[in-house]
Amino acid sequence: MPVKSLRQLLTGEDVIQFVIRLGLLALLIIWTFLIIRPFVPILAWSAVLAVAFYPAFSWVAKILGGRPKTAAAILTLITLGIVLGPATWLGLSAVDGARELAHQLGTGDLALQSAPEQIKSWPVIGPTLFELWDQAYNNIRAVLREVAPYLQPLAGPLLSLAGDASLGTLQFLVSVFVAGFLFPHGPRLVAAGRGFLFRIVPEQSEHFLELGGATIRAVAQGVIGVAIVQALLAGIGFKLAAVPSAGLLAFIVLLLSIVQIGAFLVLLPVIIWIWTAKDVTTALVLTVFLVLVGFIDTMLKPLVMGRGLTTPTIVIFVGVIGGTLAHGIVGLFIGPIILSVAWEMAAAWIRTEDRAVAEKRNATSPAADEVR
Repeated sequence: MPVKSLRQLLTGEDVIQFVIRLGLLALLIIWTFLIIRPFVPILAWSAVLAVAFYPAFSWVAKILGGRPKTAAAILTLITLGIVLGPATWLGLSAVDGARELAHQLGTGDLALQSAPEQIKSWPVIGPTLFELWDQAYNNIRAVLREVAPYLQPLAGPLLSLAGDASLGTLQFLVSVFVAGFLFPHGPRLVAAGRGFLFRIVPEQSEHFLELGGATIRAVAQGVIGVAIVQALLAGIGFKLAAVPSAGLLAFIVLLLSIVQIGAFLVLLPVIIWIWTAKDVTTALVLTVFLVLVGFIDTMLKPLVMGRGLTTPTIVIFVGVIGGTLAHGIVGLFIGPIILSVAWEMAAAWIRTEDRAVAEKRNATSPAADEVR
């Protein structure tokens, strides 16, 4: 019996009603999105925090004898302490450094560190290093005088990024509170996510749910979390050494760590500067500390990631840039996480489809027919 089309099954009045209902549903969805769009970064970061810290929440709740609300309150207070303490200090220091750099770009007067005279007294390499530093200083200043007019347009985006930091701090605080409310409802939210995925990919819903949670935890803890710890420790070292623009340099360490380039691009010049500006004992202690900070990602990532992250570095890099452009400071963190989850799920979907095609091809091959 031939299958009738939808147009044949419905009368003209039914079609009109169907179109009206579909239009109202589309209007409701679009309107809902427009209403919640300003809160999307907050909700996304809250969900990331809830997924990343849920194992810790479960452990605390178990220690407290099955008190999820008390465990959620404790975790929220601890996270707020981190955000309001060292993270806020790092952010404010970075804002001051960005404003100073924007001012220098706007006026065309970029300040550089000239070669310190005490380098000449260093044994063996002192005079040569002083001469190379002095030549580089003079050449770079000459180049900067030429390119300064072209760098001035960068002052506006830097000031805009600095101004966005206060809003980003507020978004972080709200996200922490929202994540605290999400912790006790974790099982129900997981069940809702499982039901949603089941309607889209029935055969792979459980696998995709586990993959999404594992990817969020891997990137949030092994990439974002380690980068924040590394940047905070580097910032403490920079402040102890009285390095100019310490907060901005620590923020650059954060960026380099997130995109998997490494912090030593900033740490090595700072270490050289410390040896030119401090006594030997202070320079040695700070050098040891900063070298340990540089290797902290190598030590921590295997402990906190739980599984190897297969997301390419370019995906994380694009997530950092795109997330920051789309959502400001908060997007710096949720961008690579969301893009990594999308990449891992798309790759898993492709692998599943390829496996299904291969199994179907093997099932219909002549060899399979002979076996039958």
